[in-house]
Amino acid sequence: MDFVVAPDPYTLFQSWLDEASRTEPNDPNAMSLATIGADGIPTVRIVLLKGLDDGGFVFYTNTLSRKGRELAAHPVAGLCFHWKSLRRQVRVDGRVSPVTAQEADDYYRVRPRGSQIGAWASAQSQPLDSRATLERRVAEETARFGEGDIPRPPHWSGYRVTPVRMEFWQDREFRLHDRLVYTRDAEDKGWTTERLYP
Repeated sequence: MDFVVAPDPYTLFQSWLDEASRTEPNDPNAMSLATIGADGIPTVRIVLLKGLDDGGFVFYTNTLSRKGRELAAHPVAGLCFHWKSLRRQVRVDGRVSPVTAQEADDYYRVRPRGSQIGAWASAQSQPLDSRATLERRVAEETARFGEGDIPRPPHWSGYRVTPVRMEFWQDREFRLHDRLVYTRDAEDKGWTTERLYP
């Protein structure tokens, strides 16, 4: 597979994501999200990319969750996409900002109803004494909202990771991989590129 250098990393990323969407059996938009914990130790988990624009990479979550609290304290993050079937990886390092209330509302409205209920029922990242407690909370929230619209909870929103560095990795024989890095100092500055040894 040829490694084509695009003038900006978003163009290259979108082409890789489009290809992954055709080849990956599950969640081609899955990405590892690394944040900085209260003790300074990084923490990582898988989340789903739900938007990509000139401002960056967007995902949604409970803002009171562990990752939400960590992002409030340290608004920086690392992302990693790995598409095993394509033998490709993309790493993103950047600054994090909340999405607008309108963006969060728009995305929340298209979520499945069960996921909307879950956003109210789950005190994400807090201790849970039993599965039965969670199921009871889901039943209570389901009854509370009935058949009507379910508003977005005040503690549920999204974040945008605006990259300052993006690295594209393509597997090659004998571990002689291709690595291309895009960097910039600020959002209004252009990208510079360089290749790295594998």
